[in-house]
Amino acid sequence: MVCRMFRIEAEVDKARRDLLHSRLRETNTAASPVLAALRGTTAERQLPLHIWAMTGADELAGGLVGHTWSTWLQVTYLWVDAVHRGTGLGSRLLAEAERAAREDRACRAARVETWDFQAPDFYRKRGYEVVGVVPDFPPGVTEFTLTKKLA
Repeated sequence: MVCRMFRIEAEVDKARRDLLHSRLRETNTAASPVLAALRGTTAERQLPLHIWAMTGADELAGGLVGHTWSTWLQVTYLWVDAVHRGTGLGSRLLAEAERAAREDRACRAARVETWDFQAPDFYRKRGYEVVGVVPDFPPGVTEFTLTKKLA
């Protein structure tokens, strides 16, 4: 018999979040031959990828934070300090992340989300193509999803 009574809760709960994530992954893996083929391989896990640019005074000049999963690089954050913008540092950080993803982790593609006031043109100039647009997210702003083949 299926229980039809539920208690709905709205609270931050790391253990439940992790359980939900695990169960979702199991469901997705069972439904997808591609995900099933990754099971037990290093490509199955999300592996952090961090690239840092430090000044001679050991201060953060810029950095890229992302992860690799399957055959993809996901760029989460890319930031360059204002005094170093326009010097090519952002391009160097992105190129190094792409190189590491491609050569060290066998990634074939990269993806990034960015807002219209951030860097869609920066990524386009580096070979990324817009594959998704979400207008008014957040209100008054457009979000772009861009991808690039790394092979």
